[in-house]
Amino acid sequence: MSVRIEKITEPLTLGEGPHWDERQQALYFVSIQDKTIHKYVPTTEKHTKTSLDGRVGFILPVEGTTDQFVVGVERKFLFIQWDGEDGSKVAVLKELGEVDKDRPNNRINDGKADPRGRLFAGTMGHEDPPGNFERNKASLYKLDSAKDGKLEKIIETVSLSNGLAWDLKEKAFYYTDSMQFSITKFDYDVDTGEISNPRNIFDFKQRGLQGIPDGTTIDTDGNLWVAVFGGSCVLKINPKNGEILQKLAIPAEQVTSATFGGPNLDILFVTSACCNVGKEQLPPSGATFMVTGLGVKGLPNVSVRL
Repeated sequence: MSVRIEKITEPLTLGEGPHWDERQQALYFVSIQDKTIHKYVPTTEKHTKTSLDGRVGFILPVEGTTDQFVVGVERKFLFIQWDGEDGSKVAVLKELGEVDKDRPNNRINDGKADPRGRLFAGTMGHEDPPGNFERNKASLYKLDSAKDGKLEKIIETVSLSNGLAWDLKEKAFYYTDSMQFSITKFDYDVDTGEISNPRNIFDFKQRGLQGIPDGTTIDTDGNLWVAVFGGSCVLKINPKNGEILQKLAIPAEQVTSATFGGPNLDILFVTSACCNVGKEQLPPSGATFMVTGLGVKGLPNVSVRL
């Protein structure tokens, strides 16, 4: 079976955070700078979106619901309701917390739920001009419903929080601060959600790789699929030895994230951007892509437990 890459949306300024909802067989994602949340249903090819009041870093379904989500908007985590229809109004049901209050120019970036439904989400430093980030002023946070839903700062001195993935077999949590140009592995306790013992397992600079590591997903073999912003690709990496197993070329330079989805979790959905960084990004840059024929399967995306 040959690999096929298909464009499924028109370009967005900064497409990010793809999440496959098994319950609805739909892909959710965001366009950060456009301040929009998106839904795409492969069986109907229906693509809908609506706007929020601020830059949105991620959208994650809430467990047991079909129209409720947690989103990260600017520096706030919000519990919202959206019926998934194009242009329909979003209701903010509750503010779950505000982070980086001492850093008003920061914003929330990537976020995911761990295998138990705890929210892990991070921030990034102020970006001005595009591509130039304030360093070491952001953090990674955890929100655990089993601990009264309080936000807990778990990693500090971050520049650009990205790349969240978990492997229960290896008791591992993988994390990326993109401005460190490397992927970090932590020991992970699924019962408590605690992380410990960080070590660098893959360094872009040492390997002479172009671009920076962005969003990350994981397959059932424990291999990481890492979107490379500025590298026009997704890298398949064995985290045990750092071997690059595959370089999946994407027809967009600014590849931002990836996740597995579809009925059999064997389709890789890839988001991209067309930001004004360096040179003009021409279509299909910024589009969301669907990749089939990879011969691997991913792990189910987890909804947030509130």
